[in-house]
Amino acid sequence: MRIVGLAVPLRFGPAAAIGPAAGRRAGAFQQCFFFTFYPRFSVDIFDRISANRGPLGSHSHYAHGYFTFPKLEGQINPRMMFRGKEVLTWSLNNYLGLANHPDVRQADIDGATDYGMAYPMGARIMSGNSTLHEQLENELGDFVHKPAALLLNFGYQGVVSIIDALVSRHDVIVYDAESHACIIDGVRLHQGKRFVFPHNNVENLEKQLVRAKRITDETGGGILVITEGMFGMSGNLGKLREIVELKKKFDFRIFVDDAHGFGTMGPTGAGTAEHLACEAGVDVIFYTFAKSMASIGAFVAGPESVIEYLRYNMRSQIFAKSLPMPLVVGALKRLELMRSQPQLRENLWTIVRALQSGLREKGFNIGTTESPVTPVLLNGEIPDATALTFDLRENHGVFCSIVVYPVVPKGVIMLRLIPTAVHTLADVAQTIAAFEAVAAKLDKGVYSKTPLTAVPA
Repeated sequence: MRIVGLAVPLRFGPAAAIGPAAGRRAGAFQQCFFFTFYPRFSVDIFDRISANRGPLGSHSHYAHGYFTFPKLEGQINPRMMFRGKEVLTWSLNNYLGLANHPDVRQADIDGATDYGMAYPMGARIMSGNSTLHEQLENELGDFVHKPAALLLNFGYQGVVSIIDALVSRHDVIVYDAESHACIIDGVRLHQGKRFVFPHNNVENLEKQLVRAKRITDETGGGILVITEGMFGMSGNLGKLREIVELKKKFDFRIFVDDAHGFGTMGPTGAGTAEHLACEAGVDVIFYTFAKSMASIGAFVAGPESVIEYLRYNMRSQIFAKSLPMPLVVGALKRLELMRSQPQLRENLWTIVRALQSGLREKGFNIGTTESPVTPVLLNGEIPDATALTFDLRENHGVFCSIVVYPVVPKGVIMLRLIPTAVHTLADVAQTIAAFEAVAAKLDKGVYSKTPLTAVPA
C-alpha cells in the first residue's frame, strides 16, 4: 500500500517560481514536490505466498502430476510407463544411454555394497576425503584437457558457489542473457557491478566489456565473462571462439557452464570448447554428472592455482558433506566407458542427425540448434499447448517436455526433444509421424476449439 502526490509548500529565498503548483509571494516562492509514503504494516509471509503461488505454481491445480511433476516409471530407457501406459520418452538427458548400461548398474551396486551411502562422512576439508575422490578428479581433469579438477556435490549449487568464490566486489561480471538459472543466481550474489549481453551477441559483449573496463580501471578489479557451452533450451552453442578472440583486445577471464556439452561434443567428448577448438582460451569450465553420466555430482576444471583456490574457498563444498563413495565409484566407471566406447557418442549423433533432418524435411522449425538438444517451435497459446501435449502422450504415446511463456515468447509452443544413444531410427520415425499429426490439428484450430479443461484421473 502506498500514497503518492502529497504537496508540501516550502519557503525559499528570492527566485522564480518553479512548477505549476508554485506561487509567487513577495520575492519568495513555494515549490510543491511529490513523494511516496509507505504506511507501516506487516504482512504474514505465508499469507502472501498463499495468495501468489508464483508463475508456475499458479497452474498447479490442473498441471500437477501430468504437465508438472509427472511420474515416468520403470527402467530408464526410451520406452517407459506413464500413468499406466507405455510412452516413447524424449525428455531425459541420458545422452549416452549410460543410465541403464549393465556395467554402470553393476558399478553402482558394487559401490553401495562396499561402502554404503554414508562413507566418507563429513566435508572433504575435514574428514570426507578419499583416494578415490582424488583419483576421479585427476581422471576428469585429464579427460577434459585441463591441469586440475575439483569434484562438486551438485551442479546447480556448484555453479552458484564457483561464481561467488571467483569474484570480489571490485570485479565486474558480464554474462549471456540466456544463461541457466544457476548462473543467474550466482550473479545475483555478486556485490559488484554486472552487465548482461543479448544471447550470443558478441558485438554487444564488446560494448559491455568497454563499460566493465571503465569500472575496473577505477576499482582495481577484474572482469569475468560467463556463458554456456551448449544452451539447454535452444541447442545453440556459445560463441566461445569469438569470446576467446576478444581477449586480444580486453583483459578478462572466461567461465563456461558446459553441462550439456560434456560427453556429447568434441572428438573425444571433452565438451564444446574441444568441439570449437578453443580449449586453451577458456579458463574455467563447469561440467555436470547429471546428463551424459546419468548420475549426481559435478566438477569444475581449470588451472591448478585456480582449482586449489576454489578447493579452499567454495562455501558449497567446504560446508557440505563429501560426495558419497558409491557415486564416486559409479562416476569412475562411467568415465571409463566414455573413454573406451566412442560408439556411444556416435550412436547419439546418428539419432540426432536422423531426428533433426527428418523434422526439417517435414517443415518443422527446430530453430538454430547445433547440438543434440532439439526444440520444435510451433505457433499457439498455452491452451493449445496443453491440449496438444495431452494428445501426444495419450493418443500417440510420445512423451516430451513442453515449454511455454514466459520461457518462450507469447504465441510460441516449444516441444523439447533430447535424443540419446539408445533411441532407434524406428523411434525417430514414430515421433515425426506423431508430430505431423498434432501439427495438422494445431493448424486447423482443433485444440483451441476443444481446450483441455482437466486431466482425467
